[in-house]
Order: sequence, then structure tokens, then C-alpha cells
Amino acid sequence: MTGGRIEFPYPGDRSVERRHQVLIVGGGTAGITVAARLLNRDPGLDVAIVEPSERHYYQPLWTLVGGGIYRPEDSERDEADLIPAGASWIKDAVTEFDPEANRLRTRDGRTLGYDFLVVAPGLKLDWEKVKGLRDAVGHDGVCSNYAISTVASTWETIRNFRGGTAIFTQPSGAVKCGGAPQKIMYLADEAFRRNGVRDRSRIVFASATGRIFAVEPYASALEKVVARKGIETRFQHELTELRPASKEAVFRKVDSGDEAVLRYDMIHVTPPMGAPDFVARSPLANAEGWVDVDMHTLRHVRYPNVFGLGDASSLPTSKTGAAIRKQAPTVVENVLAALRHEAPSARYDGYTSCPVVTGYNSLILAEFDYDKKPAETFPFDQSHRESRK
Repeated sequence: MTGGRIEFPYPGDRSVERRHQVLIVGGGTAGITVAARLLNRDPGLDVAIVEPSERHYYQPLWTLVGGGIYRPEDSERDEADLIPAGASWIKDAVTEFDPEANRLRTRDGRTLGYDFLVVAPGLKLDWEKVKGLRDAVGHDGVCSNYAISTVASTWETIRNFRGGTAIFTQPSGAVKCGGAPQKIMYLADEAFRRNGVRDRSRIVFASATGRIFAVEPYASALEKVVARKGIETRFQHELTELRPASKEAVFRKVDSGDEAVLRYDMIHVTPPMGAPDFVARSPLANAEGWVDVDMHTLRHVRYPNVFGLGDASSLPTSKTGAAIRKQAPTVVENVLAALRHEAPSARYDGYTSCPVVTGYNSLILAEFDYDKKPAETFPFDQSHRESRK
């Protein structure tokens, strides 16, 4: 898959526009998958990827890093090794979209043109939306799996925990993998048991959502896991502030607006998330800031030569790597059709998957579509019980 051309820095005048047949914004799972599939179908295509980072992180692994199974560096790869052969890699960051003129601008002052644009830059983490979180995370019992700079703190906190109250939070709104905030909680529960401290520990799942999971029958199955493990749930609780000096977490009760304060000995925080600013303030965004695409064709609702997929898209399904597995082929088919001046025919049904690990050797594999109906892979009821290895 390696062998892409690196086009940074551009020689000569950086203000000179470069035009590509297909310009992809984002070199994460979505962007590199679309580029690879396009070039596999048509090796002669002029495909370029705009991605500023030199390191690529496989973020689904971070739950297992936080659980002590892998090291942070196990999730890292050189971005150059993942750029598909035949694609150009533009090591720069997008700052502004100009879809009326079929171009965008970058941090380094470039103007890049395109025939077709694929937008897949992922999510941003809004640490600042929780007062005190930015300075507290990574030490003194405050941890988070959601950044390469903080994920190691999760395992350090879990393995050194000697009892007390351990809180695990989930914010309102979209997050990377809706089940991830509770996965690390189940691993922590098992680690506490192995370390002999579970009987003097209180585990609290404080979530701004209304239930442990959004989709039946998986919600009912996970409620049984929570009950079996003796985990306390606080739903409709949105984390708003950390007071590390007193080890207090402040929550707003979503249904009433009242404040609730819980003391913690450790707290794993899932930060609020949203579309990157350059997407949210652009003409490509809907009212909520997401790339505004048709939920089935993944084509932009106002700009027919723009497509979007992945976490920054408006698609009403969970934001997971498994969703990319179905979204990327849809984008590729429809981009190739558009290049032939044909109407898009491939359709995405909202399939996504979340393997909710419930322990070091068990999980519930949730697979569902836009209608929140199970779309299961295996020939048995995956929600009936936890699968074990």
C-alpha cells in the first residue's frame, strides 16, 4: 500500500494553484481507504491526500492500551507508509473550503483545486468544554484514552488504583465509537478484581445519555453486564468541571439542569467532540457543523462534486472504523460514477459496528444500521450473551 508521492514542500510559488482530479482531506482510516480503493480501480487517477500529520494512530487500539494490553507505540505508524502507491501526499492542513470555486486553502498558504473533493478529517477533541480538564488530564487520577499524549495515563491509573471511587464519563453528542467510554470501565473492573481491590472500589458510569447503549437488544444485554459487575449508573449526567485539588467532578443533570458533585479517586474522561473548526465554519457544514451529505449516497447535498464520510460527516450513525468499511466503497463507487458523468448508484444503509469489550476475554459485538436494527455478521444472536475466547 506504500509508495505515494510526497508533494511537500511544493517547489516555486506556493500561491500557485495545484489541481487534482480527486482531492481527499484527511489521511486517517477513511481517507487512505478511499484513496487506495480509487487507485485500485483506476491506477491512472490523479489522487492527492491533504494530511498534516507524519504519524498515523490506530485509535481503536487505545481502549486496549488503556487496559494494559498494548503499549501506546503499538498504535503508531508512519503516515508515509500508509499513503497508497500512486497517491500524492500533501503534508499540510486545510484552513478554508471554497466549494463555489472548487478549491480550498491551506495553513501554508496554498490554494488547491479539485474536480472532486472527499472530506474525511475526523473529529476534534474539545477538552476546554469541561472546565479544568485540559490541565488535569494525565495525572493525579485523571486519565483519558482519547489522545496519544494521555492514553498511557489510563493504564498507570488503573494498575495503581488501591480502592475508592472510580468514575467513567460519557458526554452528550457524538464521540468516537459510542461504546468506547464503557469499554475501558469493564476492563478496569476486571483489573481491579485481579489486583484484589474491587471489593473496596465503587465504579460509577456517569453518562449524559439516557441509557447504557442506544440500540436494542444490545442495551439490555449490557445492562445485565453492568448489574453483574456491580457498577453504579448515573444517566443524564453531563460532566462540566473538574476540581482536581479536591478531587471533585461536577455534573449538570440534563433533565433538570441541577448540579451534582461526585468525589473521585480516579476518573476516566471521554471529552466532548465535534467537527474540526475548518469544517464547522465552512459552506460544507450543516447547522450542527458536520459535512452535510446525503445519508445514502454520501454526496454533498448542495455541492455535487463533494463527498464526505467518517467521523466529520453528518451521517446519522455511530462514528466507528467499522462504519468506514461500508462507507468507503460507497464513496468510491459514486466518485467513479461522477467521473463518468453518471448518477451515483451505490447506497450506504448506515451499517456500523461496535465490539463492546466487557472484560479481557469477552465482548458483545453490536452491529446495526440506520434503523437501529441488528445487522449481524455471525449466524447466531450476538446480543444473547457475551462472546468469549
